[in-house]
Amino acid sequence: MTENSPQPGQGRTARLERATSESSVLVEINLDGTGVSDIDTSVPFYDHMLTALSKHSLIDMKVKATGDTHIDAHHTVEDVAISLGEVLREALGNKAGIRRFGEATIPLDEALANAVVDVSGRPYLVHSGEPAGQEYHLIGGHFTGSLTRHVFEAITLHAQICLHMTVIAGRDPHHIVEAQFKAFARALRSAIENDPRVTGIPSTKGLL
Repeated sequence: MTENSPQPGQGRTARLERATSESSVLVEINLDGTGVSDIDTSVPFYDHMLTALSKHSLIDMKVKATGDTHIDAHHTVEDVAISLGEVLREALGNKAGIRRFGEATIPLDEALANAVVDVSGRPYLVHSGEPAGQEYHLIGGHFTGSLTRHVFEAITLHAQICLHMTVIAGRDPHHIVEAQFKAFARALRSAIENDPRVTGIPSTKGLL
């Protein structure tokens, strides 16, 4: 068992409450869960995406948020993503014993997305391939297509991970976003898993 492996009955967990003049956010996660979620961000399509993220990453996730969605969903969506990144970084601890890298290519009907994750300690996002005009679509009445990239930017920055997200195909705006969240979930699941063959930090530098 590595120095960062959970003891029996325990998991890598973190909790954060974040309040600003624009939103109030509570996030709790367990990286060693089964994908159980309790999501209410007041942005229904975002709830749908975060539920998929939890289910397919096997990260237990509680997210409660309220905010000035009467102005725009942007602030609440962003602040939840910031908070998710923060708790991911905290729950990962020193990252000893993890696989570190993960990759997944996920279809959703006509849409296809590829995600590659490196739990590197260095935040970086490469996001490409969305069809022209995707950023302008209003999905579910609240979630603008441009927010997809913004969510991944906030998570990667605050979790200090590297993510390459590529949309390979897609026509329906809903499917294009959902394929990305599911691809990210499966890649993240692989990257944060404990590898029984790894001892210590999976880096030649000895630090992630």
